[in-house]
Amino acid sequence: MLLRMSSLFLRTLRDDPADAEVPSHKLLVRAGYVRRVAPGIYSWLPLGKIVLENVTRIIREEMNRMGGQEVLFPALLPREYYEATGRWTEYGDTLFRLKDRKGADYMLGPTHEELFTDMVKGEYSSYKDYPVTLYQIQTKYRDEARPRAGILRGREFLMKDSYSFDLDDDGLKRSYEQHREAYIRTFDRLGIRYKIVFAQSGAMGGSASEEFLAPAPTGEDTFVACHSCGYAANAEAVTTPAPAAISLEGLQPQQVLDTPDTPTIESLVNYVNEHYGLSITAADTLKNVVVSVYTPGADKPETLVIGVPGDREVDFKRLEAALAPGEATIFEDFDKHPGLVKGYIGPQVLKELGIRYLVDPRVATGSAWVTGANVPGKHAANVVAGRDFEPDGTIEAAEVRAGDPCPRCGSPLSIDRGIEIGHIFQLGRKYADAAQLDALGPDGKPIRITMGSYGIGVSRAVAVIAEQAYDSLGLVWPREVSPADVHIVGTGKENQVEVAVQLAEELSSRGLRVLVDDRPSVSPGVKFKDAELLGIPTIVVIGRGLSQGVAELRDRATGDKTEVPLADLADRVVAAAAS
Repeated sequence: MLLRMSSLFLRTLRDDPADAEVPSHKLLVRAGYVRRVAPGIYSWLPLGKIVLENVTRIIREEMNRMGGQEVLFPALLPREYYEATGRWTEYGDTLFRLKDRKGADYMLGPTHEELFTDMVKGEYSSYKDYPVTLYQIQTKYRDEARPRAGILRGREFLMKDSYSFDLDDDGLKRSYEQHREAYIRTFDRLGIRYKIVFAQSGAMGGSASEEFLAPAPTGEDTFVACHSCGYAANAEAVTTPAPAAISLEGLQPQQVLDTPDTPTIESLVNYVNEHYGLSITAADTLKNVVVSVYTPGADKPETLVIGVPGDREVDFKRLEAALAPGEATIFEDFDKHPGLVKGYIGPQVLKELGIRYLVDPRVATGSAWVTGANVPGKHAANVVAGRDFEPDGTIEAAEVRAGDPCPRCGSPLSIDRGIEIGHIFQLGRKYADAAQLDALGPDGKPIRITMGSYGIGVSRAVAVIAEQAYDSLGLVWPREVSPADVHIVGTGKENQVEVAVQLAEELSSRGLRVLVDDRPSVSPGVKFKDAELLGIPTIVVIGRGLSQGVAELRDRATGDKTEVPLADLADRVVAAAAS
C-alpha cells in the first residue's frame, strides 16, 4: 500500500476543536482521522478508516480463531422482537424509534440479542447442532442524552457483538472462558493497557459479568483494585462487607434532640457534639436520600428512600445499576409527601407512610445512628436498626472510596478511572426463555438453550488507543493498528522528494504500508509537524543528509533518531517494521 500526501484526502489542523474535552477527540480531529457531523455522530476520513479497519481485522481474526462464525443483521429492527423481552420499553429514551409509511414501529438497533436468538431458533433444532458461537460487526445506535468525548461516547458507533449458545451451564462457562481468552489476545494485539474487573449485568440480565477497562484519567467508569489478592471490580459491582449483627438487648433508648438549623450532616454533627456532649462523626449519622424511580412500563414513578452513612454520598451510577432497568432522580415534590420532612427525614415512619426503604449494608441489625426525627428542627440519637426501624432490604448505592476494605480479603482498595472497551456476560436463559429456544435432546425431550453475550466497542477502541498512545506532539499508533508502517518525508529541496518517492515505491513493493509526504510546496517544518501529529511508528526523513548519502530514521514512540546510509535504508526500515 502506498499513500501520497500530495493526493491524499487529508487536512491537518493546528488548533484543537472547540468542543473537544479529551486527548483522543482533539488529536483524531486535528490529525484528520475523523470529522464531526452532529453531536455524537462522526465521519471517518481515509486514514481514520484504515485505522478502524485494522482494529476490525484484529477483532475478526481473534473471533474466527476461537471458532466464532460471522453473520450480519439489519440495523433497522421491528418492534415485535423487543416487545417479547420487554426491552422496547426497558430501553426508555435511549432508543431511536421510528415508524414506516404504514405506521409500523421500528427502531435502530442498540443491540441484537433478540435477533441472534431468533436466528438460531429458526436454523437449529437438535442437540447435535450445539454449541455454536455467532458474531457480527455492526453499527449500533443509542440516543445518548449527553454525547461527548468524540467517538468515545457517540450516538452511532461500530461494535462487535457475539453470542454463545450451549446446552447446559458447563458449556456456557467454557464458551465464556473462550471469549475471555480471545479478548485478552485481541486487546494485547491492539496495544491497549487494560484491567479485567467484575461488573454488573444491568438491563442485560444474567449472572457472571466482567468488563475490560482501559485505565485513563478521562474514563467515565470508576474501578477498584486490591493489590493484596488481585480483586478488581467496576465501582457499580463492588460489594460492601457488612458488619456482624449486634444484639438488641441493653441498647440505649432512642432520644429526640432539638437541633435547629441543622439540615446538613456537617451542621448536625457540629451541633450535637457542642450542645449534647457527644463525640460523633459524619460516619455515625444516617443520611436518608429520597429518589423517584422510573421503571419502564410502570404507571407512575416509585418514591424510594435510600439510607447511607452520613459521611458518604449516594453514587447514582451504582444506584441505577442496582435498580436496573429503573432510572432514579432526586425526589423534589415534598408537598405531596408531608410526612417526609426535608432535611430531617428519619426511617422510623417510612413503613407507616408506605415508602420502601433500602439501606447500605453497613446499616446492620443492632447498629445505632443519629438521624432525622421527622420533625422540623429535630433529630434522634440511638436510632437502632432492627428495633426502631426495619429496612426493606439492602442496596449498594453509597460511593466507593480509596481505602475501603476489599470484599475478598479486607485489604485497602485503590481506586482509578477507566474506559470500557469490552464486556462479557453469562446471560443464561433470559432471551432463550422469551423466544422458547429449545433443542431436542437425545431422549426426545426439549433442552432450553443457555446463552452468553460478549461485546467490544470497535470504534471506541480506536479512541481508547489514541487516549493511551499520544505525547505532546501528537498521536503514537501501535504498529498493528497504524494507518501505515512508515511515514517518509521528502523535505522538498533538490531531488529529496524524488528520492523519498523512490524509497516509498521500493518499500511498498516489499510489502510495507507506506505514507510518503511528496508535497512539493510545503515547508519542512510543516511536514515534520504533520509526521509527528499523524503518529505513524517509523519516520524517515530525506533531507539535508542526502548530499552525504544518508537519511534520518526516527522512532516515533521513543524519539530516537539515527542516520542511516541510503544503501542500507530500505533494509533498516523493513527490519523496524517487523520488530
